[in-house]
Amino acid sequence: MIQLREICAYLEAFAPLQMAEDWDNVGLLVGDPQQTVGRVMTCLTVTPASAAEAVAQSADLIVTHHPLPFRPLKRLTADQTPSRLLLQLIRAGIAVYSPHTAFDSAVEGINQQLATGLGLIDVAPLVVPDATMPERGAGRHGRLSEAMPLSGLVQRLKQFLSIDGLHLVGDSNRIVLRVAVACGAAGEFLGPAADAGCDVLVTGETTFHTCLEAEASEIALLLPGHFASERFAVETLAEWLAGEFPDLTVWASREEKDPLRWV
Repeated sequence: MIQLREICAYLEAFAPLQMAEDWDNVGLLVGDPQQTVGRVMTCLTVTPASAAEAVAQSADLIVTHHPLPFRPLKRLTADQTPSRLLLQLIRAGIAVYSPHTAFDSAVEGINQQLATGLGLIDVAPLVVPDATMPERGAGRHGRLSEAMPLSGLVQRLKQFLSIDGLHLVGDSNRIVLRVAVACGAAGEFLGPAADAGCDVLVTGETTFHTCLEAEASEIALLLPGHFASERFAVETLAEWLAGEFPDLTVWASREEKDPLRWV
């Protein structure tokens, strides 16, 4: 059997925890590093559905993109959803690990995968907090191999994420070349995208006022939704873990779903 600490070491190697944002809560959040692990489920978020799945499928570890807990808890009771889910997982002996923003920014992390999926070249981090390590940073930006109408980029993104629709800010006939990506809720990357000379920013979701600012700044926005902009990567992560640890049974949650629907 594999010890939890071995899996944590692998996760920390490809998504170093020091790459996470200061406000984040990453790493091993629940569990004993010495416990043995045979079954691992990855998911975007620990929800009642995904927690119940982990318990029903006898998972030993959940690798969740979004942390649980995210904010400090003063008590563990069944009165609030985060503490209720934690109690459920602890009773079942299920550990919880979250790479979150470290995974977003990792060299082969979610934003790099988004950039690759869109066919960007000359890709680099969009925000680099330490100039001595330019390869480490948040978001990504790059250019298309050739300029195309924004509508073409929309279709490419929808195909990569396997989605039927998204929100668009901008003229779909506009020709674009330079593209920034920032998964999740990353409207704060609009300024860095403008500074990098990007024609469009791809992010999961943002505020109405950020959409207005993008329109005024003549930077297009593609908003496929928070879930879609990150869920694909936890499926990839399950494949990576299975490849690294052949003795493990690893799967991406089959029960979690986007709470938002196109109607």
